[in-house]
Amino acid sequence: MSSKLAIPFDRFNFQPGRMLASKYEILRCLGSGWQGEVYLVQERGTEIERAAKLFYPHRNPKDKVLIKDARKLHRLRNCPILIHYHSQERFTFKRTPVTCLISDYVEGQPLSEFISEQPGKRLSPFQAIHLLHSLCLGMEPVHALGEYHGDLHEGNVMVRRHGIGFEVHVLDVFHWWGTKKENIQQDVYDLIRIFYDILGGRDRYSKHPEVVKRICRGLKKTLISKKFKKAGDLRRYLETMTWD
Repeated sequence: MSSKLAIPFDRFNFQPGRMLASKYEILRCLGSGWQGEVYLVQERGTEIERAAKLFYPHRNPKDKVLIKDARKLHRLRNCPILIHYHSQERFTFKRTPVTCLISDYVEGQPLSEFISEQPGKRLSPFQAIHLLHSLCLGMEPVHALGEYHGDLHEGNVMVRRHGIGFEVHVLDVFHWWGTKKENIQQDVYDLIRIFYDILGGRDRYSKHPEVVKRICRGLKKTLISKKFKKAGDLRRYLETMTWD
């Protein structure tokens, strides 16, 4: 179809019941971001629930972003914290070809939503350290393979509580300029920033015990990178640290 007929857009806003590629029925929107929108869908016939990430065409020229994402998720398919990629699908919306990435759907809720439901909209240090440990344990094999996530934040973490522990998954993967070493280090900083934020952020920081401050290190990247190079370093520290 001629590109002159294409209608530019920066949102889908699909409603429940709509079909994608004649294979998947939309159940609800799970979230949106710079690259596109993510929907919970049900596969026709099997009734298996999947997640479908729909890329805005101008954010995914010639499917380059989707291809990078799919290949990266495939390389990291044995890392349980990541969502497993299944396939890609194409459909037309407003006369424009759109590609979507179909992946596993995991139960849970965004960490940002989970935190908003907690007393004071924050976790206690004990709870937050357990959650940070779960994140580090999940990201450790990713970093061990020389890869990184690239966009760790509360909206990209799915969490389910199990006793004193947490089951966590991270959504999406991103590709940034710079070396993988630099991007791995940014992942570590982002993990600690998540920890800092779920404890109440700047307003609560001065009130926290030293055990928390020794992890956050004032959110100074130079101090964090000196102590923790990869998620595994942070995980080992959490398992052997001395409580006040």
